[in-house]
Amino acid sequence: MSEKYVLITLFGATGDLAARKLYPSLYHLFQKNVLKNHFALIGTGRRFLTNEQFRQHIKQSLSDINDSDEQKNKFCQHFYYVSLDVTNLDDFKELKKTIHQLDEKYHFHGNQLFYLAMAPQFFATIANHLKQANILETNGYHRLIIEKPFGTDYSSALQLNNELSKVFKEEQIFRIDHYLGKEMIQNILALRFGNAIFEALWSHHYIDNIQITFAEHIGVEDRAAYYENSGALKDMMQNHVLQVLTLLAMEPPVSLEPLSLLVEKVKVLEAISFKDDDQIAHDFVRGQYIASQEQCGYRQEQNVSPQSQTETFVAGVFHINNFRWANVPFYVRTGKKMTEKGTRINIVFKNLPFNLFDSSMTQNILTIYIQPTEGFSLLLNGKEVGSDLLAPVKLDFKHNAHTLSNSPEAYEKLLLDCLNDDHTNFTHWKEVAYSWKIIDQIENVWHKGLSPLYFYQAGTMGPEQSADLLQQTHRHWIWQPQQ
Repeated sequence: MSEKYVLITLFGATGDLAARKLYPSLYHLFQKNVLKNHFALIGTGRRFLTNEQFRQHIKQSLSDINDSDEQKNKFCQHFYYVSLDVTNLDDFKELKKTIHQLDEKYHFHGNQLFYLAMAPQFFATIANHLKQANILETNGYHRLIIEKPFGTDYSSALQLNNELSKVFKEEQIFRIDHYLGKEMIQNILALRFGNAIFEALWSHHYIDNIQITFAEHIGVEDRAAYYENSGALKDMMQNHVLQVLTLLAMEPPVSLEPLSLLVEKVKVLEAISFKDDDQIAHDFVRGQYIASQEQCGYRQEQNVSPQSQTETFVAGVFHINNFRWANVPFYVRTGKKMTEKGTRINIVFKNLPFNLFDSSMTQNILTIYIQPTEGFSLLLNGKEVGSDLLAPVKLDFKHNAHTLSNSPEAYEKLLLDCLNDDHTNFTHWKEVAYSWKIIDQIENVWHKGLSPLYFYQAGTMGPEQSADLLQQTHRHWIWQPQQ
C-alpha cells in the first residue's frame, strides 16, 4: 500500500472513541507505512493540553499493541494539540495557522481529513466554521468523516444534510457505520455473488425466511443519557440492521463500485413499506430489560428515568415488496443484556415438497457469523450411520484466531477506505434518508400508544412476544442460546 499524504484534524480527540478505536487503528496504518513521513494529526478539545501531554495520552491508548516504545514514540511525534471551542470562529482561525505550519513541515500537499468524533449537534457548526475560517482553501482534497447518529429522525437528518451540503459535496462526506467495516459483513457479497450455488437459490422460490440478530450482552453502561433519547430502534435498527438487510436482499449490482452498490441498496429500502399502523403494531415488538438475580434493570441504571419507556430491545419483520422476495419475511431483532453477545444471520431454506424418508427432515440453514465468531455454516440432512434415518449435518467454516488477529479492525479498514476515497463501506445520504423514513413510521405508531412496552429479564433473548412473531406462522428463531 502506498504512503498517504494527509493531515487529520480530529474533533473530540480526548474522547473514548478516539482512545479505543481511532488511535490504535491509525497506528496499525503507520506500521504498514500507509501513514509515514507526510502525515500529521491535530487533536482538538476544550481543555488545554500541551503537545507532549497529548502524545502521552496517545501512547497510553496503544498499550495493548505489541511494538517497541521507539516506534510508538516516532508515531506520537506526528500528533499535535489545539485547544478549541467549536462554537468560537476565532479558535478556527488559530487552527488554520497550525495547519499551515504543519503543511510546511510534513508536506501533505493540502490534503485534509476532518473526523467529527463528538456530539452530532456540533456537526453543522464545525463544517460552517471550517469554511468561514478559510481552512478549506487548499489545493488538496477535503473529506469529512461523521460518526452516527446522523439525525434523530428524517426531518433532523435532512436539516443536517442540507447544512453540511453547503460546505461539503456528497462525495466528500463519509458517514461511518462501523459494522460495514467488519470482514464478514463485506463477505456477504462474496458469499452471494461469488457462489452460483447460493445466488441461484437466493429468492422466494427457495428461501422460507431470513433472520438477522444483533445481540448485546452488556447494558447501556455510561451511554444512558444518550440512550434515553434514542433507544434500540434508532441506535441499531436505523443503521446497522437495515444496512445488513440491504446487502442480503439487493439485486446483483452491475459492478462492486460504490455507485452500483448504492443503486441496488436504495431499491431495497424503497421496496419496504407498511400497509397501515395496525400492521406495524402487529409486526414489531418493543421491550425493556428488567432486573435478574445478577443484573440490574434498565430503570435502575444511572441517568435513566424510573418510569422510562425507552426500548432496549426491538424485534420485527420487514417485507420487501418486489418479485425476488415476495412473501419472504425478514425477521430482525436487537437488544441489550441478552443471553450472549453475537451478530449472526440465518438464511432458512424451504423444505422439499415431498419427504422420501420416514424421519423428519431438517430445514437447510445457511448461518453467517459476524461477531464475535466470524465465518459461516450450512446445515444439511445426511443419513445416520447404521440406519435409514436422516440426521442433521453441519458444514462449518470459521476464521481461526490467527486470521482474526491479523485482519484489519473495522475502523482501520474504514479509515483506509476514506484515505483511498472509497465510499463502498460508507452510507450515502439516500440510504440514510430512506432508512429514517422507515424508522419514523414505526416510531410514530409507538408514540400513538399502539404498541405496548414488554419486559424481559436481563440475560434472556427478549420478551416472549418476540417469539410469538414467528410462531404465528409456525416458525421460530433459529438462534436460541438460552437453550
